[in-house]
Amino acid sequence: MNAQPEIIYEDNNLAAINKPYGVNFDWVLGARPDLLPVHRLDKDTSGIILFAKNMATQEYLKKMFQNREIKKTYLTLVVGEVKDKEGIIDLAIGRSKKTPLKRVAIGEQRGKVREAVTEYKAKKRMEGFTLVEAYPKTGRTHQIRSHFAAIGHPVVCDKLYAGKRFVCPGGLKRQFLHAAAIEFTAPSEASAKEGSRLRLEADLPEDLEEALKQVR
Repeated sequence: MNAQPEIIYEDNNLAAINKPYGVNFDWVLGARPDLLPVHRLDKDTSGIILFAKNMATQEYLKKMFQNREIKKTYLTLVVGEVKDKEGIIDLAIGRSKKTPLKRVAIGEQRGKVREAVTEYKAKKRMEGFTLVEAYPKTGRTHQIRSHFAAIGHPVVCDKLYAGKRFVCPGGLKRQFLHAAAIEFTAPSEASAKEGSRLRLEADLPEDLEEALKQVR
């Protein structure tokens, strides 16, 4: 693991980090204590994560996430060949009654059940797998993993959600899920007022590229 996070973008108000899998967002804060958290990625999900550099920007970005004004694009490889070229998964998510670590859209739930919506496009179908671009419209814990498991196409190598369809091609050691792009209106340099439109991207890491080669 590199001592310093890989910076995709940085200005006076914010920084975008390419988070490797296997670390939590607080690993970034350990290396860059000047940054303030805005949102999270699962430990074993790689890709873009945003941080603020002042409290005004932190509040601005959090509000944008809450108002669904930030477009997130994830790349995921799922088990099975997804039939539709594009679609919307509109299934509320709650904590699993049987397995508290899981957030489930089907089966017995406990606690608060929250609205969850994921749009997707099937980018490439391969024998037994589909490469998908997913666009979560809400920010629920494990949303993409839970939603694709609910429609019978769990994320590849997802120990928590794949069940009997668990498979890890190319020696993959974590779920095939990568935060590939994020698009939003950045705060201006002078204050947390609206500035220019930013689209930031993070390439697919080597372990996911290798897994993809194995199933092509």
